[in-house]
Amino acid sequence: MTTSALSSTLFTKPPGKELRPPIASPVLRMPNLDEMAKSGVTNTGVPTFAKTFGRITRNIILFQIVTIPVVTVECRYKCWTSFSQVKMGKKIVMIPANEVDLIKVKYDPGAIEAPDLSGIWLRLFVMLVEMPLIGPVIVSYLKKKNKIQEMLRDTVIPEPPMFRPEFPPQEQESGVVCFNEDEKSQDRVESAFACLPHYDPATRWHSEINTPFRYWKICDYAYSYRSKITTPSMVAEYVISAIEESSNVKPPTPLLISFDAADLRKQAAASTHRFEEGKPLSALDGIFVAIKDDIDCYPHPSNGGTTWFHKVHRVEKDAVCVSRLRSCGVIFVGKANMHEYGQGTTGNNVNNGTTRNPHNPERYTGGSSSGSAAIVASGICSAALGTDCGGSVRIPSSLCGVVGLKTTYGRIDLRGVLCEWGTVETIGPIASSVEDIMMMYAAILGASPADKLSLRPSLSNLPDLSSHEYSTILESVRLGKYTEWFNDVLSTDISTKCANILNLLSETHGCKIVEVVIPELQQIRTSHLVSVGAESLASLQPHCHNGNDKKLTLDTRTNLALFRSFTGSDYVAAQRLRRRAMYYHMEVFKMVDVIVTPTTGMTAPVIRRSSLTTGETNMKVTGNLMRFILAGNLLGLPAISVPVGYDKQGLPIGLQIIGRPWEEATILRLAAAFEVLIS
Repeated sequence: MTTSALSSTLFTKPPGKELRPPIASPVLRMPNLDEMAKSGVTNTGVPTFAKTFGRITRNIILFQIVTIPVVTVECRYKCWTSFSQVKMGKKIVMIPANEVDLIKVKYDPGAIEAPDLSGIWLRLFVMLVEMPLIGPVIVSYLKKKNKIQEMLRDTVIPEPPMFRPEFPPQEQESGVVCFNEDEKSQDRVESAFACLPHYDPATRWHSEINTPFRYWKICDYAYSYRSKITTPSMVAEYVISAIEESSNVKPPTPLLISFDAADLRKQAAASTHRFEEGKPLSALDGIFVAIKDDIDCYPHPSNGGTTWFHKVHRVEKDAVCVSRLRSCGVIFVGKANMHEYGQGTTGNNVNNGTTRNPHNPERYTGGSSSGSAAIVASGICSAALGTDCGGSVRIPSSLCGVVGLKTTYGRIDLRGVLCEWGTVETIGPIASSVEDIMMMYAAILGASPADKLSLRPSLSNLPDLSSHEYSTILESVRLGKYTEWFNDVLSTDISTKCANILNLLSETHGCKIVEVVIPELQQIRTSHLVSVGAESLASLQPHCHNGNDKKLTLDTRTNLALFRSFTGSDYVAAQRLRRRAMYYHMEVFKMVDVIVTPTTGMTAPVIRRSSLTTGETNMKVTGNLMRFILAGNLLGLPAISVPVGYDKQGLPIGLQIIGRPWEEATILRLAAAFEVLIS
């Protein structure tokens, strides 16, 4: 679950103003208010909010005015144009989505200017936005300048609201193996195993014997256990040693929030005993898996990355998805670190320490499933579970160079997740290979009884990668590419690497790349912000008593200040925009089978030293990381991130494949094809 409170703050850079980074001095300046109102800039060169709310704060004794540093953030979000709206006086009337001429829609650049704060400036900003009088003024100012008010309150939206994803009927995919969701997880895992290419241990082990680092796939462990080359108990000792070492290195890399070596040895011993008796539960028996801290895994507490949530949320049993894995013999190593309550995209966590990127310890892992992605990328675990509310599985998977699957909304039962009733969140597996993703997905899939009735999911299935029709099916796949959006990245290394692998797939298998257009990306972002904000607040607010809200990190408190400003009418307007976005995407899917983008608009960002102790709100990073993510969550579409190479700094680059509702098999087949081409 990832969001950022101010990721939607868009306003124009003041003409002729030179923008410089915020001063490092912790000393509060008290500049002349009238002089500031004339110039709009303090003598430090840092833009301020003085012109807007200076008069309101003039008579406040302690805070006559406070200089709040703001940096123009060149995230270059592209925004919809007047081809989908008509301005009538002070109000805007949107043209019905089915009447918008997509050919005329332009993808115009826009600059994002928003607070980029850490250290004392972040503390000061949070103090202000939580003040009864000043806070609402600041939030309102930002929302107005970034057209959030305009989109939600001054716009006539002709479509009715869509409060959760509503999917049109889909045709059955070809070349797939279907599953009965009511059958045992162990049986589904065995069926998934049969879908994989033939496993040849001699070829697999000999071909990579001289490589300095190699991921062990689930099939490698399954073969080794059954051949008595090793045992789960033997592997457990290496896992325990690696986890303990990760917490003791400098700088520390806290992968897990909750870890019990004795419990891990107990699980491994039980698995070893089953193999000794020749009765393993499934191909996942003895496989080591980490669980994100917002998913219940008994007996570990669920804190959601906070310091106190276990006091108000008692874990008495496994989440449904965890229970399904446990029935397959999976060994749980503990609860993985995460960005507090999913409220960020970097993985920063001042409560438990910030997880470091295995490819460069000075870089973030991405979030919010930071520990889940890092522990897989480190080779300690074969797989992990994360949750994805705004890219929280795909972003860290991309930044850490592993595979992350976001399933269709409703495909996996959310009971036992901290925000189990949300409309944008899903559970997803993270692993080092597409094959391992397929095995994990087969084990945990299955909608809740309520979702089976309301969403009517299509049959669960997987691509048959062992079929002779594999290449033939790929020939007919149409890849949708919105070129201007695709190329809107911080470094051309990303777009070039992703475009090259797309072209290679087309040349190798005959796939067709089709140019598409997706309107109203700014509206999609605003609709997602309101939706996830309302759901996060509703989930957390009942527990924010007795000072618990003040125990949250500063960036989480910043988000909550924005979320509390949204009204019921704002929420309804956001759901109307949601329906428009669904219409546009379903129209695109009439022309293509999938939409392909880079997973993120940047590779792993640098960890600022000041953010390790206070956290940070960095809209430049948030905007770049979430650029291609949000439609998958707002509309509930399945999506997968697969690594396709590295930038010039040696940091991983991910490619995202977005599919039609319920068509996980299609995106998994393509991800497997990309994986083969890369290897």
